[in-house]
Amino acid sequence: MSTSSSHFASFAAYTPPPDDPALLPTTSKAPARPWFPAHASTQDASYQSGGMPTFNASASSGSAVEEEAESQQNQWETRHGLRVDMLAAFAYLLGPISALALLIIETQNDYVRFHAYQSALLTTPLVVIRIFASLLQFPGWMRTILTLLMIGSQLYMAIRAYLDAANNGLARFRLPYIGPIAARWLEEE
Repeated sequence: MSTSSSHFASFAAYTPPPDDPALLPTTSKAPARPWFPAHASTQDASYQSGGMPTFNASASSGSAVEEEAESQQNQWETRHGLRVDMLAAFAYLLGPISALALLIIETQNDYVRFHAYQSALLTTPLVVIRIFASLLQFPGWMRTILTLLMIGSQLYMAIRAYLDAANNGLARFRLPYIGPIAARWLEEE
């Protein structure tokens, strides 16, 4: 049995990388970095062309441009990471119930909140009128027409909110009289 260290793994001695600034000769030239293109400098090269990535910095460095870029990014984000177009359409599907639920749950996205307000302003009076029609025993054909009007308007607005988000870049379709009130409520919150 030998007492030498041959039973253990042996490792090679440490050798510094070839571009270590401490080992390079001092010249006015920047040290060579073989894994980046030779033409790219670290100060003005983009990340895609081999420059070093920078975080929280923009080319214009103007706060207005940064805020605009952030607002463009945030308009597609919701509080729980759900799709904006689906939530806007859902605001209309269950009438005042889904509108109220979204106003409580979704506190971040203005597009969804606008459609929730507009849904509440549209569907709540329709549901109240339909309930009064049943309580006052309106003729059956009239109650059917009110029900179809209510369901038809909810489906139309749900489809419109979904398509506006998907195709028109979150363009808000405003109903006459109701839309400006929903927009004003959204601005006041």
